[in-house]
Amino acid sequence: MNLAMPIERVAQYAVIGNPIAHSKSPIIHAAFAAQTSQMLEFERILAPLDGFSETVNQLISQGYVGANVTIPFKLEAFNLVDSLTERASDAGAVNTLIFNHNQIIGDNTDGVGFVHDITHNLNISFANKRVLLIGAGGAAEGVLHPILACSPSLLVITNRSLDKALNMVKKVKIQGDYHMVSVNAYAFDDLRHQQFDIVINATSTGLTDTLLPLPITIFAPKALAYDMMYGRDTPFMMQARSAGAQVADGLGMLVEQAAEAFYVWRGVRPNTQSIMQIVRAL
Repeated sequence: MNLAMPIERVAQYAVIGNPIAHSKSPIIHAAFAAQTSQMLEFERILAPLDGFSETVNQLISQGYVGANVTIPFKLEAFNLVDSLTERASDAGAVNTLIFNHNQIIGDNTDGVGFVHDITHNLNISFANKRVLLIGAGGAAEGVLHPILACSPSLLVITNRSLDKALNMVKKVKIQGDYHMVSVNAYAFDDLRHQQFDIVINATSTGLTDTLLPLPITIFAPKALAYDMMYGRDTPFMMQARSAGAQVADGLGMLVEQAAEAFYVWRGVRPNTQSIMQIVRAL
């Protein structure tokens, strides 16, 4: 009689991007796994810019059970999957893949991670607040519906290309799910006489040290200025701090969206507070 215990298979996950060497996802998920006693491996995968779908299919053939997707493949992932969760459909982008019996399910955990960071880690409510969302690209699309679901009194979208911001507003109004929230789009200059309680930079200007031409008067007293970039102070954060605003970067969002993806894959929700400290120290 063979009394040997069966060896539990280690579940394999990855984060796919280009570039990808900078990604902290393997460290975060390794910490989640240790905390929750889950057996998994998580690695970085550099996909060729023209080879995302081939990379995904290769992972599936090798027995991987899921993957995160980062820049620049979130839209391609959206178009690749067999089915979408509601929040991925709303976002128009996918950052989490579930490989299930030859089916690829696409999810998006960016929005819920972003909201959780602000409402739980920073202890700031969106309810009845005036919110300014800067940017109209994929990052802004990913958090738009989760913000609206938190019932701010006003959401204004601003962007260098006003047409893109207007298109986002148009889509929200056509869907009609958030009729209790006033949603508008304005050019940068038209913000001169407005103030906001929460100002979110969803552009990549922090990567190039570009200061957005925003009136410094947009920050209401005790406003939160949140930059989705992380790792160092951006010009947006420095400008906001000089105006007296509370400032936060996107590291909490990174950890919280990873925690949500971990929950989607493993059915276990990790505690993020200790992990946040580990990642911040890297």
